[in-house]
Amino acid sequence: GSMASGTSSGATASTAPPPAEKWGFPLQELYRLAFAFYKQNSGKAIHLSYEDNLKLIAFKQQAALGPFNTSRAPALGVLDVIGRDRQQHWQLLGDITREQAMEGFVDLLDTMCSAFRPYIEAVRQDRDETLRKELRRMEAEKEAHERQERAQQELLEEGYKEELQRRQLQDALNKQTYQQFKLYAEKQFPGNPEQQAVLIHQLQKEHYHQYMQQLHLQNQNQQQHSQSHEAGQEEDNATGSNNNNSNSGSSNNIPDLSNAMTGLKLGDLETQQQQHAEEQQGHPGIHGQESVQEQHGSDEYDDYVMIRPAKIWTRPDIDQFKTEVSAGDGDGVITIGHGDTVTVRVPTNMNGKCIFWEFATDSYDIGFGIYFEWAKPVTNEVTVHVSDSDEDEDCVDEDYLSTTEDLESGSLSQDRGDGSVGSMSNPIVAPKAPISIIVPIYRRECYNEVYVGSHSYPGEGVYLLKFDNSYSIWRSKTLYYRVYYER
Repeated sequence: GSMASGTSSGATASTAPPPAEKWGFPLQELYRLAFAFYKQNSGKAIHLSYEDNLKLIAFKQQAALGPFNTSRAPALGVLDVIGRDRQQHWQLLGDITREQAMEGFVDLLDTMCSAFRPYIEAVRQDRDETLRKELRRMEAEKEAHERQERAQQELLEEGYKEELQRRQLQDALNKQTYQQFKLYAEKQFPGNPEQQAVLIHQLQKEHYHQYMQQLHLQNQNQQQHSQSHEAGQEEDNATGSNNNNSNSGSSNNIPDLSNAMTGLKLGDLETQQQQHAEEQQGHPGIHGQESVQEQHGSDEYDDYVMIRPAKIWTRPDIDQFKTEVSAGDGDGVITIGHGDTVTVRVPTNMNGKCIFWEFATDSYDIGFGIYFEWAKPVTNEVTVHVSDSDEDEDCVDEDYLSTTEDLESGSLSQDRGDGSVGSMSNPIVAPKAPISIIVPIYRRECYNEVYVGSHSYPGEGVYLLKFDNSYSIWRSKTLYYRVYYER
């Protein structure tokens, strides 16, 4: 009788839509959990009668394969009593859906085993807890991400403000110094507006940096003197009113920049430049007739003349190149000691338009860069200078002001020559010639191939080819190089 009742309940259930969820789980997931629980615990925590087992297995078959189909059922052996019982129970389930069969399995297991429902409850709580943790983690991550974005945004805005201030200050300084620098540049390069513009730009940059350094020093002094404020005031008045003004510029608000600008010490610069100009007139060798060839850079104006970028490439014939350089006289092979920087000074040639260079090393890389010094060449010889560290970022080598024992490369007679010119023009007073960076220094793997390059003369001056081994603590490098110009 129990069978019949099972079927009739099945039939009534088929009219109701199957619940997709049960006990807080999707039905399929709950069924999978129930079936796994049944397989694990059958005969251990669960002791089912033969009859109950048949019913569960019938639900399982119906859930997996749908209603029993006689034509597809495997033929059973005569003695296969269990097989026949199972088929019979399956058949009794009739046409209930797979979902109903799953639910039947869950309900039946629940009535037969008291441990099943608490087990499912524990799984659910565990799952909810995991979900909550995951949600909390995601929220925390999102918050951290937003914080980071806000911070970056603030940094950007801060940077933008500073950049704006910097530009405003630079513009104001440039306006103030323009006339004066222009006069100076006209004296240096009469009739050549292009080189004048480059020189003005260089001087303005230099001036801006000097001004900022001065401001920085004043700020430091101000902090030191802030205790003895009265005394500080008197000092300021003694040195001239402009200090007061520039101090106010140190606080970072834009309105104060104008005050800072009124305090610029232009006097110093004027005297420097007058000295420079007089000095140059005193040396016909330097000042001579400024016959500067016409430049082809005029299409590249924006606010200043831009220097054309250098062209750099490499070629593979490194062994042949080294052989040629070693065999030649003239340009050649240099050993650059560890920690040293070698500067090859190549003056522009009156008949030339363009400089070419080639270099390679044995086994190790070397730092390489090119600067251009805006000064009328004193000699048309290529000279080599060694300095045992490149501390002076302005790349005016120590050998310029050097005493003789300063130089490691005692054999190079040119250095002596340079030294003597230096002493004539009293290097302590002479302002440095402005320098432009054509190619910044960085390390080149020039032991696999030859590094080659060229650059159109931006004007009259001296190219400084820098070979930098200052990063190397132990290794000397052997350098092979050639320099020439194109008409």
